Amino acid sequence: MSVDAFKQRFVLDTSLFLTEEIRRDGESLEDAVLRLLELIANARLNLGISCYVPPTIHDELTTMLEARGVSEEVYSKLNTWVIRKHPDRYAVSIPANVVYSFVDEMSGRVDRGLRVSEKAVRRAEDSADELLEDHDHKTEVDAVISELREKYRDAMRTGVLDSREDFDLLILARELEAGVVTEDRGIIDWTEDFGLRYIRGREFPDLLEQYLTAVDSDSKRTID
Repeated sequence: MSVDAFKQRFVLDTSLFLTEEIRRDGESLEDAVLRLLELIANARLNLGISCYVPPTIHDELTTMLEARGVSEEVYSKLNTWVIRKHPDRYAVSIPANVVYSFVDEMSGRVDRGLRVSEKAVRRAEDSADELLEDHDHKTEVDAVISELREKYRDAMRTGVLDSREDFDLLILARELEAGVVTEDRGIIDWTEDFGLRYIRGREFPDLLEQYLTAVDSDSKRTID
């Protein structure tokens, strides 16, 4: 089979790099990310497969990697083999139905958020402002507030396009006619409305490995 048949573009989400689903048994986050980046590099060298991230995703990813204390080698390979590109927000058109669906979705979520808040207020009224057992500072009201935050976040954000990083990811993929690689359920749901193909992050390393098996071993190039 011709190598040209494998030439594809992918836009990568932060969740691809951070999910435990790409790790092998006993593999650390850093080792898993380095192995992924090596696969991306070899796929680019041998198959012309290009991987992109919008700058907003790159900034989000590097911030999260810094918090996890990864080595400079990770950033070096990330910046070498994953292309940063701003999405062309002016040239890429979005179907009116996508905007209509988003407005309708957010309207329903506001209603759900209000119901969650109302239930929390009623619970707080019946709760004593006394310390909980096994806590030296948290009261029953604090527990209600904590639960409210979790349920409100779930009602308002889970499964919805709720950040500029998510939006940039989808716009760039639409611009490049690229596949989206993510573990985010909300982004996956929106790929259908944007007319995009997607692959789960956990499946991406295996996909690249399978593609690379088609490369003749005598002509195969590596980054080593």
